[in-house]
Amino acid sequence: MNQIEALQTIIDEHNKIVFFGGAGVSTESGIPDFRSQDGLYNMTYKYPPETIISHSFFEREPAEFWRFYKDKMLITDAAPNAAHLKLAEMERAGKLMAVVTQNIDGLHQKAGSRCVYELHGSVLRNYCMTCRTPYSAEFIKDSKDPEPICPVCGGKVRPDVVLYEEGLDDHVIRGAVKAISEADCLIIGGTSLVVYPAAGLVDYFKGDTLVLINKSATSRDGAADLVITEPIGEVLGQIRVAGV
Repeated sequence: MNQIEALQTIIDEHNKIVFFGGAGVSTESGIPDFRSQDGLYNMTYKYPPETIISHSFFEREPAEFWRFYKDKMLITDAAPNAAHLKLAEMERAGKLMAVVTQNIDGLHQKAGSRCVYELHGSVLRNYCMTCRTPYSAEFIKDSKDPEPICPVCGGKVRPDVVLYEEGLDDHVIRGAVKAISEADCLIIGGTSLVVYPAAGLVDYFKGDTLVLINKSATSRDGAADLVITEPIGEVLGQIRVAGV
């Protein structure tokens, strides 16, 4: 039995699957990750990207933050790839309970997934820090100000994403932990599992089958029942979902 057949069997035999994904899920949609050779961490800016997208930098240098954010992170025209679409199919078929993602691009929802826990927020949502009025990604893109300002109260607008130095949302964490702890199969895909505290959530998995799909090795490979070192979209694109 080859690896795709083994994965197909696992999916066929489980009905409480949870998918835990990272940047590698969206690279096949043209969205760069942070840590690959061509990722944002290996690009040259006046400041390192991890400094720019920190809470303290956002407060100290908002214009420079927004310049980088709008140039490199606010990607709204990408389309879901085979991985996003297959996961949405699995949810509709009653096989997949939830997606837990480290990504902020909203592509899982665009593909049709409904139960998505966005650990790091979403570029599609923004809000005024003073009056909490929500704003779309288009509002941010169309803003001519170096720092987007709320037209309702004049307060500062920020993206609903988790910056460095900020904690994850408690409600999202609780939902993700509950889903992972109740899963009978956890599929981890497109993530190197080095970003904490997000990566630590997989410790809550108590089910019987762990699958790792990632182009490079991860720290969890030794504990997995199946490891596939191929692009996640190419892999999931070959899976058949009954009833969809």
